[in-house]
Amino acid sequence: MIITVNPATEELIAEYQAMTPGEIEEILQASRRDALSWKKVSLEDRSMLMRGLAELMRQQKERHAALITLEMGKPLAQAVAEVVKSAWVCDYYADHAEEFLMQEESLLDGSVRGLVTFEPIGLVLGIMPWNFPFWQVFRFAAPAIMAGNGIIVKHAPSVTGSAIAIEELFREAGFPEHLYRAVHIDLEDVDRLTGFMIDHPAIQGVSVTGSTAAGRAVAAKAGRAIKRSVLELGGSDPYLVLADADIPKAVEICAAARLLNGGQSCISAKRFILQSSVIKEFERLLLRRIQASVMGDPFDPTVDIGPMARRDLRDQLHAQVAGSIAQGARLLCGGKMHDGKGFFYPPTLLTGVQKGMPAYDEETFGPVAVIIEATDEAEAIRIANDTPYGLGSAVFSRNIDRAILVADQLEVGNCFLNSSVKSDPRLPFGGVKESGYGRELSRYGICEFVNIKSFSV
Repeated sequence: MIITVNPATEELIAEYQAMTPGEIEEILQASRRDALSWKKVSLEDRSMLMRGLAELMRQQKERHAALITLEMGKPLAQAVAEVVKSAWVCDYYADHAEEFLMQEESLLDGSVRGLVTFEPIGLVLGIMPWNFPFWQVFRFAAPAIMAGNGIIVKHAPSVTGSAIAIEELFREAGFPEHLYRAVHIDLEDVDRLTGFMIDHPAIQGVSVTGSTAAGRAVAAKAGRAIKRSVLELGGSDPYLVLADADIPKAVEICAAARLLNGGQSCISAKRFILQSSVIKEFERLLLRRIQASVMGDPFDPTVDIGPMARRDLRDQLHAQVAGSIAQGARLLCGGKMHDGKGFFYPPTLLTGVQKGMPAYDEETFGPVAVIIEATDEAEAIRIANDTPYGLGSAVFSRNIDRAILVADQLEVGNCFLNSSVKSDPRLPFGGVKESGYGRELSRYGICEFVNIKSFSV
């Protein structure tokens, strides 16, 4: 049995029957049939359906946003923005898939031509997290479907209602009944049934968004089955604030980047690395900004931060904060467990953080801002790279040329200058090191799950 709980009140939302291996087998077979038919559908017709899906989401954005807020605690305005962004990625691939998948031709020798085509591979399994229950799905599903593939999604159990809603959206938009299907698996059976699906001959690729541990386990299974995978995993994104940065502007951007979605994002601003000459001003302004944020009922439009998604996640975050303080970090605000109902954790600011502390060495997945001092620019770069992760980063400087030189030395997949890290349909998104491999979004994302076939004519 799968149970969903409101993280703001700890009240039961719904109970769902977990699927049996037999039911999953039936879904895989039906989805494989629909995927085989779908690959023959013209790009024009695929685009028409995808645009209709985007429009449905925009029309129903309040309803779907309310479900996201209920299941995982995201403030309602942020949930609405997530649904609208999901519609955007559908429109983006409806508009650009033909261009991205266009046959390429070149002259090889004399009259011999080389042709390259991009063909769907079949069914792609998506293993999705709870923190962006719509966006994480659509950013991989929209390009994969436009490329001619079918989709099976194993969503996080805590957002099972969102998983069902997305499946219903695809059907309502007129897609084949089984082209996009969600499977519902009890936590006790996740490893066994995920392995069953990866090994299944109907599945030809796997896309994972989640923790590094989850990605490592899925990649091992996909490797044994010789099936391609894309991994978007954890991150400990460094935000480097150089001595010549506009500090008030940097503070506003950094605070928003840390507190968005309650800090529960792989690309949240996890570590603020400050040159010594600006650290005091940054601390003072960031403390004021964090203390001004409002925590509470995520349906209240005046609230900035809702609850964390689960009790165990909150407890783990508090242990990281307490461990860092015990080793010498200074607590400027927050850092205390919430007494009442709900999985709330107050916005927290730690400074004086050094190597060996949990807040330095580990990913902090929640509303905890971490300040690390660097004596100069070279040390700031060294600290930024002193992590097993390599997802996103940001550099703040009034000198763009200087910021680019610093950004070029960061071991990450994404770097933003004087702004926060974002995933954007127009840019490839992904990481290096233990943040994963492969790319989502842009032309690179749609090409992850196609067969690139070469011809010599």
